[in-house]
Amino acid sequence: MKKLGILVVVTVLFAFVGCKNEKKDMDKMDGKNDSIQMDSTSEQEAIQEAPKTVSVIMESKSGSTAKGEVYFTETNGVVTMEAKFNGLKPGTHAIHIHEKADCSSADGKSSGGHWNPTHQKHGKWGDAAGYHKGDIGNFVADAEGHGSITMQTDEWCIGCGDENKDIIGKAVIVHDGTDDFTTQPTGDAGGRVACGGIIK
Repeated sequence: MKKLGILVVVTVLFAFVGCKNEKKDMDKMDGKNDSIQMDSTSEQEAIQEAPKTVSVIMESKSGSTAKGEVYFTETNGVVTMEAKFNGLKPGTHAIHIHEKADCSSADGKSSGGHWNPTHQKHGKWGDAAGYHKGDIGNFVADAEGHGSITMQTDEWCIGCGDENKDIIGKAVIVHDGTDDFTTQPTGDAGGRVACGGIIK
């Protein structure tokens, strides 16, 4: 009878210790699951927030000395363009995105016409009457021939594959003159003095 009592006590003790260890293991696993889930969420957020960028080197065209660099950055569906130029004739110059990333010709005309995937008439960016997706506008070069322009839009993307938004495979063109936003289809902006292909 005494042996039976000891056996019962030992069995109860083992059962108690076993349950306690199982609970510890479960707590450890819960902590691991939480950290795995958090790590996975953090990775997804980092992927979503990582900006896409492309840099464009501008070449002189039409006998000009114009050069520069254009940076495109896409973050959360919005593309920012930052362009800086030198060697320009002082005054106002038009800048557009053209349909092909081909700057092989001496006059820059190998880049084709304005990028206009939605088949609108030429106009000032945002005009209710219509504008090309490549109709950026004008900027001013100072007395030393330096000029810059910044633009931000959700109507472009970098490598998204949407032919109405994707700027990859197009070209940035700086013109000798001013875009009047009226003359079709170019704005009467004059010759192409700098060209750069937008290539990822």
